[in-house]
Amino acid sequence: MTDFQSDFGADSGRILDDLERHVRQRLAAGSTHTYRPARRTLPQLEAYIGDCQRCPVLVENRTKIVFGTGNPNADLIFCGEAPGADEDAQGEPFVGRAGKLLTKVIEAMGLRRRDVYIMNVIKCRPPGNRDPLPDEVENCSPFMLEQIAIIRPKVIVALGRHAAQTLLETSAPISKLRGRFFDWHGIPLMPTFHTAYLLRNPAGKREVWDDMKAVLHLLGRAVPRKG
Repeated sequence: MTDFQSDFGADSGRILDDLERHVRQRLAAGSTHTYRPARRTLPQLEAYIGDCQRCPVLVENRTKIVFGTGNPNADLIFCGEAPGADEDAQGEPFVGRAGKLLTKVIEAMGLRRRDVYIMNVIKCRPPGNRDPLPDEVENCSPFMLEQIAIIRPKVIVALGRHAAQTLLETSAPISKLRGRFFDWHGIPLMPTFHTAYLLRNPAGKREVWDDMKAVLHLLGRAVPRKG
């Protein structure tokens, strides 16, 4: 496991500087991306996103933009892939069956949903719950990165292949990534299986719980006893 600074806290300005460099590089490569990083609060960022029209297919099919929910000063962020049908209807991330399982994971850690921050790589539901397309990730992921920069968590948990690969800029499978921390702009990042995967493969719950115990240890929190 990588040695991280004792206070864990990444410099949000550093992350935004990285975002600004990324945008400049994309513009130089011919991107028409309209996003501009700034020093904003979460409500200001949500207002900046507004009624986003950047991805026509997602706009045509979505019901609500799913920004994120939880403690704006959270030590721990859970980041998934994209909203599903329940999330699209309610405008809140992780409220369907996979979300209920995530709530159980959070509570097993001795926390509540309101103690953490929950979000996704993209904020609109892809049609048929397909994987987000590269241009959709390109359009939306800067908002995710700015949310992280604003919150400045001590640890990030990337739920599933897509979130882990997007944040870590890798094509490695989640089975090869999970179970160890990565340094993401000075923040420890733990990839693990998505709770939707656990609904189909309950045997993976043991591995996810091992990952969450490592997260608790890094946060300096005791692992709750059963019962």
